Amino acid sequence: MGKQILITGTGLGGLTAALRLSARGYQVRMVEKNHSPGGRLNQVKKDGFTFDMGPTFFSMTYEFDEFIQDAGIKMPFTFRELDTLYAVNFRGTEKKYFIHKDLDKLALEFQDVEPDFKNKMQRFLKSGEKFFNDVEHKILKKDFDSIWDYLLAMTTVPPRHLPRLWRTIWDEMERHFESREVKEIFSLVAFFLGGTPFDTPAIYSILSYTELVHDGYHNVEGGMYKITEGLISELSKQKIPIEYNTEIVDFRSENGRITTLIDQHGNSHKADIFLINSDAAFFRGRVLKDPKYTEEKLDRMQWTLAPLTLYLGIDKKIDNVPLHNYFLGDNFEEYSKNVFKNSVSFEKPYYYVNVVSRSDPGSAPEGMDSLFVLCPVPDLRFKPDWSDKDQIVETIISDLSERMNIDIQKHLVSKTVLTPEDWAKAFNLYKGSGLGLGHSLKQTGGLRPRNFDRKYKNLYYVGSSTIPGTGLPMAVISSKLTVERISKNHGLLHR
Repeated sequence: MGKQILITGTGLGGLTAALRLSARGYQVRMVEKNHSPGGRLNQVKKDGFTFDMGPTFFSMTYEFDEFIQDAGIKMPFTFRELDTLYAVNFRGTEKKYFIHKDLDKLALEFQDVEPDFKNKMQRFLKSGEKFFNDVEHKILKKDFDSIWDYLLAMTTVPPRHLPRLWRTIWDEMERHFESREVKEIFSLVAFFLGGTPFDTPAIYSILSYTELVHDGYHNVEGGMYKITEGLISELSKQKIPIEYNTEIVDFRSENGRITTLIDQHGNSHKADIFLINSDAAFFRGRVLKDPKYTEEKLDRMQWTLAPLTLYLGIDKKIDNVPLHNYFLGDNFEEYSKNVFKNSVSFEKPYYYVNVVSRSDPGSAPEGMDSLFVLCPVPDLRFKPDWSDKDQIVETIISDLSERMNIDIQKHLVSKTVLTPEDWAKAFNLYKGSGLGLGHSLKQTGGLRPRNFDRKYKNLYYVGSSTIPGTGLPMAVISSKLTVERISKNHGLLHR
C-alpha cells in the first residue's frame, strides 16, 4: 500500500498536486472547508447568471502543458488566447486604449501620446526577455532549501539585472516611457500581483514580456471554473476522495511529525504526509501556533490588496464594452500609494470590469449581460469596518454607468457583493488579503515562506503564500516544486 497523503484545501495548487502525487503512486485524499472545490478559482451562480469568482485570465499556459504530462492526463479544459488583452479608460475622457498583443496595432493606440512608441516598447520588451530567460529556471521555477541556497542561486544571475532588485515597476516605466498614459497602463501588472507599481520590485515588469510576447493572455472556454471542474473530473477517475465542509483547526504531533489533523467537528484525519493548500503563512500562525507567524508578525508582513467584488446581472446587452476593462482615474500615483492604508476616497474608485458574457454567452440569459467588477481595497488591518459597503458599491456602479453610457442601476436584475470580510471568511485569507503574501523584495523567491515546515518533517505547503508566488501559473509551478520535494524526501513510489 502506498504512503497516504492528506491535502487540506482544493485550490489550484492542491488539485494539481493531488494528481501529480497520484501519478507517483501516493494514496491521496483531500478535505475542503467549503461545499465546493476550487478555492478562489470558483464561481458565483445566481438569478440565471454565472460569474467567475476570482481569476478571469492568465498567462504561461505551458505550465499547464507540463502539468498534464507530469500527471499523465489529457488537458481537461480548452484555452482561448486573447488578441486584444484588455482596454483602459481614464476618467474624464471617452478615449479607450486597447492593449493588443500585435505591436503594430499597439503602437497605433499610443501614437498621439508617446513619440516613437514602437521602438521604446521593443527595447523595454527585449530587456524583459533577457531577464526572463536568465531567471526562469534559476530562480522562478526553482525550489530552495534555505535562504543561503536562494542567495547562492542569485549569484548566477548576470549582474546587469541587479538594478531591477532596487527599482520599482514605476521606476522601470519611467526609464522607458514619457507619457502618463503609457506608464500607468503598463504598470498595471503590479496590480495583477495584488500590489502597486510603487511598491512592487521592477523584476516583475517581466510580466509585460509574458503578456505581450512570450505566451500572451488566455481564458478558458466556458469560463475559468472549467479548470476546477476538469481537474475534479480527473480526480474522480483516479478515485481521489474529497471530504467537503471540513475545516482543519488543530493538530497532533509526535517526535517531530504531524500524526493527525483535527477538523471543526473534532474529527481526526490521519496520514503519513500532510500537504497544506490553505494560505501557508496564515495556517502556520493560526493552526500550528508557530511563533514566527503570530498575528503581530503577520501584520508586519506585506500582504496583497483585498478584493471588493461585484457580480452584476443586467437585462440588456452592452456591445460597446470589450471583454476585459480597467477604469482608472486622474490621480494614479496618489491613489496607488495610499490605497493600501485606506487613505483614499472611494468617491472616484479605480476598478476592473470583466463582461463575462462577452466570452461565454451561456453565463447570462438571452439578451442580458453578466458583469464582474473588482475594486482593489485595503485589507482588514487598515479598513476593518465595511458597514459603508453599500455606499461604496453605489459609487462604483454610478461611476461605471457614467463611463459605459448606460444606467446600470435601472437595468440591474441581479447583484452579489463580496467584501474583504466575506473573502477572509470564505477562504481563510489573512485579513482579507486577496492573493496572499505580497511580492516585496523581502518576500520574493527563496525569501517567501518555504514549502516545507521547519519543525514537522512530514508537513508541506502549496499555493500563493509560498514559493514561487501568486497567480494561476505560479500555483501550478508551486505544486510541481512541492511534489518534487515530497518525492525526494519520502520516495518516488512509481512513475
